[in-house]
Amino acid sequence: MSALKSSPLGRRGTREARDQAMRRLLQHARYEVLPTATTEEKVVASVPRDVAVTVTASPGKGLEATLALSETLAGHGFTVVPHLAARMVRDHAELVEIRARLRQAGISSVFVPGGDAEPAGDYVDAFALLEDLATLEDPFTHVGIAGYPESHPTIADDLTVQAMWDKRRHATHVVSNLTFDPATIRDWVARMRLRGITMPLLLGMPGPIDRAKLLTMATKIGVGESTRFLAKHKGTFARLAAPGGFTGERFLRDCATVAAQPGSGIEGLHVFTFNQIAQTEEWRQSLLAELG
Repeated sequence: MSALKSSPLGRRGTREARDQAMRRLLQHARYEVLPTATTEEKVVASVPRDVAVTVTASPGKGLEATLALSETLAGHGFTVVPHLAARMVRDHAELVEIRARLRQAGISSVFVPGGDAEPAGDYVDAFALLEDLATLEDPFTHVGIAGYPESHPTIADDLTVQAMWDKRRHATHVVSNLTFDPATIRDWVARMRLRGITMPLLLGMPGPIDRAKLLTMATKIGVGESTRFLAKHKGTFARLAAPGGFTGERFLRDCATVAAQPGSGIEGLHVFTFNQIAQTEEWRQSLLAELG
């Protein structure tokens, strides 16, 4: 039995509910960016201050690049969510320093994935860092954890759902990784809710992709977790880099049908921009205009 209930409305009512959910998701979107030399300029030029910006962490750039860009963007008045990749943090002492540094910058939200690096110290996974983070004074207001609608390259599906259950005491929301199949989202959300994982969900999806620019970004594998994702998942790069790009309107409309159902808990979007930031904001505004 599904944890999500179908709407009793007719076709017109269902369409209106879908469009309303789609509008809500677009209005509560946040943008994931990679910490490169031009990212600050692109964000300041194109992103409204009411759109949150998340900054990835990667072994190639190091955690300092994530923290520095996060501080800079916060100084421009953005709500910033740095990625604290657990395996890149050495120990409790460094975690205390990071927490103090980010709070000094006015940053109250973080996203805690395990990360792709070999452990730099005490934290072998996200759960270990989350447990330590919960013991600190003046904790972060919002703590996000990763969810995997598609199979994780190295972790069984049941274990990824179990991990969300284990982390729920230390987190405020789940951020889903990329998928291109709305049916996968529907089934995965139902499994989460049946297991009693009630945290709000931000739906991960790619923004509009320019093929040439994506191919250029692909030469920087390791710069950010989003790009590393492409290297691990056969077929994903090909679908994003197809001529004409990927905009995701149909995917978003189908997922909005899921988001409109009682019990879904899908509250917003986590948009993988691949640093095509201006194009992503233009795409979002265009869809909002179409929805009225």
